[in-house]
Amino acid sequence: MTQNNLGNALRRLGERESGTARLEDAVAAYRAALEERTRERVPLDWAAKQNNLGLALWRLGERESGTARLEDAVAAYRAALEERTRERVPLDWAATQNNLGLALSTLGERTRSVTMLREAYEVVSAAFAVFMQAGQEHHRADFENRLRELDEKIASLANPQP
Repeated sequence: MTQNNLGNALRRLGERESGTARLEDAVAAYRAALEERTRERVPLDWAAKQNNLGLALWRLGERESGTARLEDAVAAYRAALEERTRERVPLDWAATQNNLGLALSTLGERTRSVTMLREAYEVVSAAFAVFMQAGQEHHRADFENRLRELDEKIASLANPQP
């Protein structure tokens, strides 16, 4: 748990800085936490750590020109969703779906993949529905803006202007 908390602190510091060193350290801390907080021992806690790892990897991926960190973030979110199911923990599922959508959006934009952007739209839309069903109205504007931005990205790639 200490490694996870260290990862959270490092990730938040790293988000405020322009470099990547603290984000790299956050990734290392989350990976250390995952060595003890295994899926077999504590599945939902493991999934939360996978989600946190995904957040740090996504932030790193945003700052780098390649796609490896973004792909790793997507993999971490997908792993988390194996335990964070909609039926079991709907709001945690929705939060991870939203994070997956953000990573897919960044990756889809970078690789110019309409398919990936459409998947991002689908997972963000599903997360939005769960948040609204749970009465989380304060998230409405953020989700509506995110979905509108995804629509625009999809349209610009699917129908490029000469």
